[in-house]
Amino acid sequence: MMLEEVTVLDLTRVLAGPYCTQLLSDLGATVIKIESVVGDDTRSWGPPFVDGESAYYLSTNRGKKSVVVNLKDERGRSLVSRLAMDADVLVENFKTGDLVRYGLDYQTLQGHNPQLVYTSITGFGQTGPRAAEPGYDASIQGLVGLMAMTGEKNGGPTKIGVAWVDVLTGVHAATGILAALYERNRTGKGRYLDIALFDVALASMVNQAQATLLTGQAPVPLGSGHPSLVPYQAFLAREGSLVIAVGNDTQFTSLCEVLDITQLASDARFATNESRVEHREVLVGKLESAFLRRDRDDWIERLRVAGVPVTPVNTLPEALGDPQVAARHMVSEIIHPTVGPIPMVGSPFGKVASRRSAPPYLGQHTREVLEGTLGLTRQEIDGLIQDSVVGSDTKD
Repeated sequence: MMLEEVTVLDLTRVLAGPYCTQLLSDLGATVIKIESVVGDDTRSWGPPFVDGESAYYLSTNRGKKSVVVNLKDERGRSLVSRLAMDADVLVENFKTGDLVRYGLDYQTLQGHNPQLVYTSITGFGQTGPRAAEPGYDASIQGLVGLMAMTGEKNGGPTKIGVAWVDVLTGVHAATGILAALYERNRTGKGRYLDIALFDVALASMVNQAQATLLTGQAPVPLGSGHPSLVPYQAFLAREGSLVIAVGNDTQFTSLCEVLDITQLASDARFATNESRVEHREVLVGKLESAFLRRDRDDWIERLRVAGVPVTPVNTLPEALGDPQVAARHMVSEIIHPTVGPIPMVGSPFGKVASRRSAPPYLGQHTREVLEGTLGLTRQEIDGLIQDSVVGSDTKD
């Protein structure tokens, strides 16, 4: 495993942070997840649940070790500080400045472990007028203009169906951590990474943000359409919908031939992509009428033969049942210690992450980590459990 000698101390909860540390776990890192006595917030986010474990929690915590620690107790803070002494990476998503009062901030820990790569994930970062504000995926989507450009033309603001900003923030954080570890191999020194949902969301607006900077104009909602390419959207056929992704004029000509509307390919209004974008509404209307003449699957077969990029608009169950999923091992069964076998979406890293363990139940590894990593005796751990400094493995 590529990160098998890397230890990550995970002080995160909900999605962005846990997704980041799960990616590191998938790559082979040992991830020690520090949880409160009630655990990660998402353990209770549901339904659905399976034997008390929420689907939300299960989706972002595979391959980790769960250790329950009461950070309000000085002895609990000391335990986490000791774990940080031997860690390569620490990831946290507390509110800006919160960990200073616990002595678990970067300045304090870096003084004892100068090789530590310390990553803070917050809504707005450590600086700026919004630094103290909490940040949530939905509110960030609204703030950065994403909601205003998403949805149908005459509809209201629309949130993306997944907490995409959180996921992208987790990916950006993991990328920064890998770069910092690479740098540490050369310099021997760690680094502090300040990752903000707000920054990631703006950066991820890519072409839309750049176009706005150049023109000063706000993107408008186009439904499933594309601001710079036409036709590049979903269409309703008989018996279902499909997505056409025409990226050049040759593909457009082929599309017109399949739809038996070849005259459109030579029409000056539609001959080039630039002109098609200019006359979007007229062209889309003609295509909508044409697609209604046949069943979706019939169109898909004909368009694929003609070399026109096309896919069905699937439900998520249909997507998970696609043969490509099995071919790429993107759904696999994993054995949970209390739930038993459960299906899980696989890692995009493929076989590299194929042997990671199931998401841990709350406090599953408290004894293992305190004894094996910090050298505490069973009696010492029993005393800490009795004093509610740490949480016991409830399956003991």
